[in-house]
Amino acid sequence: MIRPDFVPTLNRLFGDISNNKPVQATEDELVYFLSSQNAEEQQLLCDLAAQTRDYHCGKRMVVRGLVEFSSYCTNTCFYCGLNRDNTRADRFQLSPQEILSSADLVHQAGINTIVLQSGEDGMKAELLADIIWQIKHRYDMAITLSVGERENDEYKIWKEAGADRYLLRVESTDPELYRSLHRGRELASRLACLESLQNLGYQTGSGMMVGPPGQTLIHLARDIQFLYSREFDMIGVGPFIPHPHTPLKDSPAGSVHLTLRVVALLRLTTRNAWLPATTALGSMDKDYRVEALKAGANVLMPNFSPVDAKKKYEIYPGKRCVTEKAGACAGCTEGIAHAAGLETDWTRADSLKRRGEG
Repeated sequence: MIRPDFVPTLNRLFGDISNNKPVQATEDELVYFLSSQNAEEQQLLCDLAAQTRDYHCGKRMVVRGLVEFSSYCTNTCFYCGLNRDNTRADRFQLSPQEILSSADLVHQAGINTIVLQSGEDGMKAELLADIIWQIKHRYDMAITLSVGERENDEYKIWKEAGADRYLLRVESTDPELYRSLHRGRELASRLACLESLQNLGYQTGSGMMVGPPGQTLIHLARDIQFLYSREFDMIGVGPFIPHPHTPLKDSPAGSVHLTLRVVALLRLTTRNAWLPATTALGSMDKDYRVEALKAGANVLMPNFSPVDAKKKYEIYPGKRCVTEKAGACAGCTEGIAHAAGLETDWTRADSLKRRGEG
């Protein structure tokens, strides 16, 4: 049964979908929506989020081409299969030519944004800068990096080489919870990197994980407040999925429905950020990416890594589409968009917060 004050509270906070500024919500208000156990309430929340997305971003699903180029990592994140202590991980690193070949597949698919992602493997900044420069000059596509915490000078080198965007998820904005999920890492260093990236003019993305051990609804509410207050251009959200070769292997997975409520609330508060239907949501007991799109998400990232690389880039188990040849899942994008009632958008789709529609 819908709570008597649910609809009035939803309309009071988020009912004016024409408002183009981030909507501030109190911690208690966000916890109120996050705590919903009612399917009708969740549907109302997601429907309003989708309407808000359509108004501010267009009724479209943007496609980005993902290339995972290295599974080596110097970090010991307790939830991640790529962590350096996982001696059973099958590591790989693509050569510059293999990365460029993958970029060519992205270009051939008609996609105008490539996302280069890796573990924090310490690749020399100059080598990655050369790859960025070659991709930019061959294909003139938008280039997004997701390679973790680096020095400000390295971020600057990559920006000058042609990188446009940078993704750096915080996973949690609570220092103690963050510390419980990592060894040898502090939240403050990640926040400093995000500040550097924004100062350098990157279109900057961050994000959070839903359901790791120790997380509460209050944690999630504060994460949402942080993400909309920083005006990030992109925000990724996915459920925690336990990996069998990590310290958190016996922990329960995060809730899909709670993750969808987080997606909806991020849309309602941020208004015009790009929110992906993440691969993690497609790797649960079924593929929930369409549900994420119906909850206000508007980005899909098909994988263009070589098949062997896709199999080895195992942050969590059960990852979707790892056995298909590079770029094959790009053919599914139209169907996913259609199932969510959206048009497929192959353009760069730059930040709506800075440059208007791409």
